[in-house]
Amino acid sequence: MTKTYLMNSLIEKMQSPDQDFRFMGLNDLMSEIKQDPASFIGDEPTETKVLKQVLSLVEDRISEVKNQAVKCLGQLIKIIRETQMELVVDSLINFSVGKDDELRDISGLALKTITSELPLEGKITPRACAKLAPKLLQQVSNTETPPETLIETLSTLSILITRFPAHVSDPALTPHPLPAIAPLLSHSRPAVRKRAILTLSQYVPVAPPALVNDLLQNHILPFLASNANLEKQRTTVHLVAAIIRQAPQQLTSVYNDIIPGVIKAVQRDDDELREGCLQALETLLLRSPTEAAPFLSSIVQIGSQFIKYDPNYAGPDDGEDEEMADADDDDDDADIDEYSDDEDTSYKIRRASTKLLAAVITTRPELLTSLYKEVSPVLISRFGDREKTVRLEVWATYGVLLNQTSMYGGLPQSQENDSAIRKRKRDSEERMDVEESPHTLLRSQVSSLSKALLQQLKSPKTPPPTLQAGFQLLYALLGVLPGCLSNQIIPIAAISQSVLIQSPATSTSALHLTCLSFIALYFATHAPGTFSMSLPTLTPVLLKSAGEKHPRVASEAFRVFSALLNATRPVKNGEWAERLYDQAFQRLSIHDTDAEVRGCAEDCIADLWICAPDVIKPKGGKEWQAICRTTGNTGGAVRVVTKVARDVEMSDDWVNCCVEWIMGLLKKSERGGKPEIFIALDTLLKRYSSGVPTDLPPTLIPQIKPYISTTDISLLSHALTIITVLLELSPIATFPEVERELLGDIYQIAHSPLVSGAALDSLLMFFSLLVQADSQIATHVVPSLATSAEKANKSDANLANVAKCIGQVVQSAQGVAAGTIAVYSKYMKKSSKSKSATSVVVLSLLIVGELGRFIDMSKQQDTFSSTIEHFAAEEEEIRAAAAFAAGNIAIGNLHQFLPAILRIAESDPHKKLLSLHALKEVVTHCSHGQLEGVAEQLWAPLFQYSEDAEDSTRNVAAACLGKLTTTHPTRYLPQLHSRIHDENPAARATVVSAIRHTLAESSPSYDELLASLIMDFLDLIHDKDLNVRRLALSALNSAARTKPHLIRDHLPTLLPSLYAEMKVNPDLIRTVQMGPWTHKVDDGLDARKTAWETLYTLLDTCLAKLDLSIFLSHLLAAISDPSDEIKVIGHMLLARLSASPTTSIALAQRLDELTPCLESTMRGTAVTKDTVKQDIERAAELRRSTMRAVAALSKIDSAGSAPKFDAFVEESRKNEQWGLEFRELLGH
Repeated sequence: MTKTYLMNSLIEKMQSPDQDFRFMGLNDLMSEIKQDPASFIGDEPTETKVLKQVLSLVEDRISEVKNQAVKCLGQLIKIIRETQMELVVDSLINFSVGKDDELRDISGLALKTITSELPLEGKITPRACAKLAPKLLQQVSNTETPPETLIETLSTLSILITRFPAHVSDPALTPHPLPAIAPLLSHSRPAVRKRAILTLSQYVPVAPPALVNDLLQNHILPFLASNANLEKQRTTVHLVAAIIRQAPQQLTSVYNDIIPGVIKAVQRDDDELREGCLQALETLLLRSPTEAAPFLSSIVQIGSQFIKYDPNYAGPDDGEDEEMADADDDDDDADIDEYSDDEDTSYKIRRASTKLLAAVITTRPELLTSLYKEVSPVLISRFGDREKTVRLEVWATYGVLLNQTSMYGGLPQSQENDSAIRKRKRDSEERMDVEESPHTLLRSQVSSLSKALLQQLKSPKTPPPTLQAGFQLLYALLGVLPGCLSNQIIPIAAISQSVLIQSPATSTSALHLTCLSFIALYFATHAPGTFSMSLPTLTPVLLKSAGEKHPRVASEAFRVFSALLNATRPVKNGEWAERLYDQAFQRLSIHDTDAEVRGCAEDCIADLWICAPDVIKPKGGKEWQAICRTTGNTGGAVRVVTKVARDVEMSDDWVNCCVEWIMGLLKKSERGGKPEIFIALDTLLKRYSSGVPTDLPPTLIPQIKPYISTTDISLLSHALTIITVLLELSPIATFPEVERELLGDIYQIAHSPLVSGAALDSLLMFFSLLVQADSQIATHVVPSLATSAEKANKSDANLANVAKCIGQVVQSAQGVAAGTIAVYSKYMKKSSKSKSATSVVVLSLLIVGELGRFIDMSKQQDTFSSTIEHFAAEEEEIRAAAAFAAGNIAIGNLHQFLPAILRIAESDPHKKLLSLHALKEVVTHCSHGQLEGVAEQLWAPLFQYSEDAEDSTRNVAAACLGKLTTTHPTRYLPQLHSRIHDENPAARATVVSAIRHTLAESSPSYDELLASLIMDFLDLIHDKDLNVRRLALSALNSAARTKPHLIRDHLPTLLPSLYAEMKVNPDLIRTVQMGPWTHKVDDGLDARKTAWETLYTLLDTCLAKLDLSIFLSHLLAAISDPSDEIKVIGHMLLARLSASPTTSIALAQRLDELTPCLESTMRGTAVTKDTVKQDIERAAELRRSTMRAVAALSKIDSAGSAPKFDAFVEESRKNEQWGLEFRELLGH
């Protein structure tokens, strides 16, 4: 079927008098276009004919057909020609100004559809925008345009502005959006004004400054005056809030005029205006906390004033919550003729005030102390607000206060800003303020808080959502102040009983879970004496919950009992414990028990064994048959066995049965859970009271053999640990099996480059225990290890690991030391330069170095001399191994060998770096006592060597100086400090690098010495030398990670300099000629990258001291940096910020600002014929990094405040190239 014939047949269908045929014709056309867009393209007259037919169906009398025609236009707009696009736009605009209401509505929907579906980068897009924008703006400017059409037109304009801001902000556009839309702020229809406000706020960020200024001077500032028309002032306040939400920076110059105007307007007697003002102030605090700071006192006062605003309630001002709640309960059925609560809108004012106070709490954590004095009592007084939505909002706000206290409450509070909230009191009270903290103030208010909250929860008429919110707040309170609800156990138990006595339904299961979680935390944080009298009330309903069919409720109930058992340990007697055992055993005996319930029941059995042995021992152990099963998920059972074996003295018969069960699990092919199985086996083997049975090693070792492999390094580490335990506990029975079954494989593993960390430690421990099990084996192990390494492929042999193993063997069997030194010293003396000899020489040097640490080689002076001779070897590997060996030999006799290394460093410039590496071995591996004896001998030479211009030499010397400083900080720290202003930049670089190496020192005494000097060292981030600045930034990064307490209070001084280093400095970019190509090199990249890495660290360790508003304003530079590496760090920062409830609130307000940069990075650079494969792979990795950041950001609740970002996410989901991967990241 040709394309023309296909299109003509579809036209026939669309012209049919049967509405079903017309609908199917449109549907078939859409399907064809989606499957193959080329099916429409080809013959222009036919295309136009089809398009006109679709447009005619927009006027169809059948709604389904019209809607389908609109959808069809959305697909066609992506592929039609420019002239056809003009036809569509003109036709729809004409429809929208007609007198037919239904046609106006459908044409408005069609215009929004085609605007939403226009491709972002299509060829037709600029022309479509140029055609659409003037037409839409002319409609807006026309005073005769009906209100409904105005609303639809403004909605279309909003889409156009959001998706194509560059096209709509063209200065040549006539009429211009701001002058065209602004008059609608005075329209008689509120819906039109509301839509105009939204459209204007979306346009302001891209509008020319002159037009924005005109909007401010003529349409905003005049109507914020105290005598302004109420209607216009309402509209103006809503507009201000919308602009602050979209583009707060546009109002920076007039905030001092706007904010006072809004604060005055809130006092006018108009509820709608008042609510708008409160919402505007809330938005201001969230989007521009810095600009709002001077007005904070007035804002808090307003929030505290209007949270009590209830003109229709004639109760007392204080202590009103209980009475209000009671009045509500008593009057539920009263017949009030004169007045209905449905007419009362004052609750909106109270709710807006509550949200305003929540914004203050969120953005000003440094004022927690003052907030607890001024805001907390006000919130508590409103816990019983008669309107449920307000009541829940107040509780949620107090939850925010508790979360902020949990995160920031332990940090020093700002005393200087207290005046921003409260007036200065007498001097004695001020002195008391200094000693007060958020935690102590909260503790003093717990009584009134808990009474007010529990008063609201105790009524049997309290709905489940309210009860759930109450328990969530109590849970948060215990998270901040564990054990603070001791006096409230009676009402808590009564309320919990009333909740749990009812079976959970779909609508109440979340309440049951929240209640149970709270009870578990209560048990875990209070002394048993607090709740022991209430257990008869609670345990029956808890046991009932444990027997519920709802799996999550039953699981949570078992967790509550685990918390109770651990809190009341040891449980001597208790009917509830007996019944708990029966309940748990019943769950374990049923094969189709939910996996989560089964796991929690298993944990309860373990806790019963540990906490209530008198209850469970008489049961005969029947529960273990149900726990130790070989089918299904056995992870929980393994964990339970490990826990009981570790904490309870069990019989050898029980241990034997469990070991047999574990051995059965080891035979399974799946890897999942194997590390836990090995841990359980390790624990069980150590619990034999009469020793490991002699028949166990021969049975167990063949099952462990498959794991003695580098296929899975983690399991290798665990397997070696088990073999080591067997060698330690049963050497006679284990050694023959190990020698016969495993030793050959372990020799191969010893030289594997994959073995490191925990696996290497396990390997070294194995060789130590192996030699102790049979002292004769050492003479065979040493040559076998060496031979295995020599036979291995050079690229697959890690000679350092082999040397470590040999060193461990010799250290455990020092009888072979002399022979080993003699053999490998002989290889070191060989003059052969053949390639085959290189690995032998390297291995020999490494072995001698490992032995030199614990053996005095002063009698083997020729061995040391041979080592030094290899400093001049041609091969880099031999030189490095020689430096390693020389340094470690020196450790065995510092008096004899250390001066020799120092002389070489001083006399031979070519061997200086190798000598420094040898000295680094000395400094790194010497004991603290040994170092103290030679520190003075090393200090001056190391500084002298560090003045070398080479970074590698200086870095090694600095590492040594840092280590020496920690040996005697009172002597050497002042010496480092005295050289921070040295004229030689190399000396300054050495100083700051040495300080960075000292930051790993954990001694409190060192911290005390460093505290007074650290800012002098870190002040080198202002150094004129770029390398010194980079090293100072690196030191700041290390300090932020390891000693944040030393720098936290200095961050206000450090952060401006840190932010300054994050900017691209054009003076540091140079152009390098590489053949016919030129390449730009950014010398400031390393320092800039270090600065961003430091900021990422500060986000983890010093979040409370970061001004999020300033932080986020700089973050934009990271995701738009020319360097891909810094972009990736920026993406990591975004993901980190979005994961925190506190920071995500501030980030949500900036999503639209971040969108263009993220969008640009996601699209990447265009692929040309000169693009190489590496560039394509790099771009793909950068896109994946961007997608991870966007996926994390999309989980933030932006409440519709980021339309650009929301549109970007939606388009990314639909993208043909990366949409699938993005949807996977989103979890869709």
